[in-house]
This record gives sequence, C-alpha cells and structure tokens, in this order.
Amino acid sequence: MLLVSLAAALVVSVVGGWALSRDGEDTSGDDPAGAGDDEVAILETPGTAQIPGIETNDEVDGDPLPSIDLFTNDGDAINTDELRGQPLVINLWYSTCEPCKRELPAFAEVQAEYGDRVRFVGVNPQDVPATNESFARERGVQYELLLDRDGALTVELGVARFPSTFFVAADGTIVRQSGVLEADDLRTYVEELLA
Repeated sequence: MLLVSLAAALVVSVVGGWALSRDGEDTSGDDPAGAGDDEVAILETPGTAQIPGIETNDEVDGDPLPSIDLFTNDGDAINTDELRGQPLVINLWYSTCEPCKRELPAFAEVQAEYGDRVRFVGVNPQDVPATNESFARERGVQYELLLDRDGALTVELGVARFPSTFFVAADGTIVRQSGVLEADDLRTYVEELLA
C-alpha cells in the first residue's frame, strides 16, 4: 500500500512539475480524437511503465508546405501547391473542438481586414462538407474552406492538437505555427508574414 501511494505521489509530482515548467506556453486546443482540455494522453515507451503526457505538434517552421490534395465542399481536389504564390494562413480546425469554435470569429475579423493581401484557408479533417460550411459561416468566416478527408495534411504537418495554424510565405515555406489565437496575435503574425 505504501509503495502504491509513493508511486502515485511520484507521478503527480512529475506531471505537476512538467505542467508548471510549461507555464506561459500555448498548449490549448483539442486533440484529433476530441479529448477534452483536462484529459491527457498516455505515452508508452517499450519496457517502461505508462507515463501521462500531453501530445504536442511537430516543429515544422522552416519546412516547405507539404504537397497534399485537399477537397472543396463540392468534392473538387485542390493541391496545396496551388495555394502558394502569396502569403498564406492555414487554420486546421473542426466543429466539435471548443478552442476552434472560440477562435473562428477572430480569424473571420482579421481576414476581412487584410482582404486579398493574405490568403486564408480553413482546413477541416473531421467534418462532413455541410457541417464544414455551415459551422464556419455561422461564425463569420468568408474565406476558403477545404477538407482534409484522409488526414494527409494533418499527418504531414504533425498536428496533434487543434486548432493549429500555419503561416506560410509566398514561396511555400512555413514560417510560423501556432495553437489557439486571439485576433491581436493573429494580426501580429500576419504583419510578420507580410514584412
């Protein structure tokens, strides 16, 4: 009984210390399986006990945007290569992701301010076309909405938490990635993309 209590205290201490060390970092968002903000994934390493952990996105800053086919709500394919040529903001989201729902109006607001100077694209890996369209439009989104039907872009970008936003230079280089964004931070990153 004493050993079980000590083991539990050790796990709580390690997780608590890790969480405190990440204070100030943006770790919000939902995982692709729809787990809530209070849930953690269990990471396994061969030959060791299970250790609680929180999934994070791969670092892709400086990488080229992967060449992947996405789909319009009508089913037409659009390769990500076709999105290059001007500064680009790609927001990966889905309708049952609470942080995604909260940030969509900010994306709609900022996109309206920048107009044609920056291309905004919403990419949805989970919803059916009707939900993808209606959910975003109800929150003021007027920019392009595409579907990542087989999750290929999500996998290639190493997305583990939603929402995830990628800021891409005109030449197709990913210059920044972010989790949940408020309108002011989104404006700052768009300005950096335009500089």
